This record gives sequence, C-alpha cells and structure tokens, in this order.
Amino acid sequence: MPQLVLADFAPQLVWLAIVFAALYLVVSRAAAPRIGAMLERRQDRIANDLDAAAGLKRQAETALADYEAAIADARSKALAVVAQTRQQLLAEAGRHKAELKQTLDTRVAEAEARIAKAKSSAVASVREMASDAASGIVAKLLGEAPDQAALGRAVDAAMPPRN
Repeated sequence: MPQLVLADFAPQLVWLAIVFAALYLVVSRAAAPRIGAMLERRQDRIANDLDAAAGLKRQAETALADYEAAIADARSKALAVVAQTRQQLLAEAGRHKAELKQTLDTRVAEAEARIAKAKSSAVASVREMASDAASGIVAKLLGEAPDQAALGRAVDAAMPPRN
C-alpha cells in the first residue's frame, strides 16, 4: 500500500494541504457566496411572507370587525322595523276593533229598536185582541154589545204595565 510507505508520507501531506487549500479557495470564493446569497434570499422571502401574512391577518380582522358591525347594525335595523310594523299592526287592529265595535253597537241599537217596536206592536195587538175577545164574550153572555170605553178601561186594568 503506497499510503503507508514512510518515504512517500511527506509528499502526500503536502499534496493534501495543496488540494485542501484549493478546495477551500473554490468553496469560499464560488460556492459559499452563492449559498450565503441563497440563504439570505430565502430569509428575506420568509420575512416578506410573514409580513404579508401579518398584513392579511390584520385585513381579515378588520373585515371580521366590519362584518360583525354590519350584522349588528342590520339586526338593530331589523328589530326597529319589526317594532314599527308591530306598532302599525296594533294601531290598525285597534282601528278595526273600534270600527267593529261601532258597527256592532249600531246593529245592537237597531236591533233593540226593532225589538222595542215589535214589542210595542205586539202589546198593542194583544190589547186590541183582548178588547175584541172581551167584547165578543160579553156580547155572547149578555146578548148585547158592551160599552167600548168601559171595556177599554177594564182591559187596560187587567193588562200588565208596559216597560
């Protein structure tokens, strides 16, 4: 094995140093700056991406706050519209109730007037029928026609009082 021959050992160390120095120079002058630049670009891109993400997060938070404010505003407007509509419907229902009450009161008054008229007509016809019946009975019993004035007083006395 040539590596273990002591006479060749010194020149191998020299060549090792020369090759190591050459590789060091190539790596330090060519590869290291490229790697460093690539790492720096990567770091800058990561920082820019983090800044953009933070900006987008702020925008999302602002949009969420605006959305929640719009929802709250819409909810309050909807509640106001509901309350206003409810008041209008209650007022309209009150008007309809008043109109219905007035109509019913009018109909009840008309019905009571018809009933009173029918009652007085019925009472008058009962008096008249009672007078006719009493006149017929007296005429049959006595054989002569009774005095109409006396008969009217007797029928009036027998009739219940009118309300």
